[in-house]
Amino acid sequence: MNKDDIFTLIDKNEHIETAARALKAIAHPLRLKILCVLGEGEVCVQDIVDAVGTSQSNISQHLAILRDKDVLQTRKDANRVYYRVGDPRTLQLIVLMREVFCGGGSEQG
Repeated sequence: MNKDDIFTLIDKNEHIETAARALKAIAHPLRLKILCVLGEGEVCVQDIVDAVGTSQSNISQHLAILRDKDVLQTRKDANRVYYRVGDPRTLQLIVLMREVFCGGGSEQG
């Protein structure tokens, strides 16, 4: 990457802000677990609760944070709410994070 490429990257301030907001929202152990469950798909709240193993109210609070920071989007179907990663760029981060931290690749330790 040359000097001009670096300055072009830094000039895209809205992309930097979006990335920073998403990374701040993601940076919590329970939210990382939620994102491991979601991955590239769409999952209802009850399935997230079952997979993560904590209370629905706790999961709902963390889902609200991820939604407020534009990390997740929702879809309602009857009495169920489904969550998915909203931004394709954030989804790329989540896919990589899952491979590294959620047992999708080879684990060390």
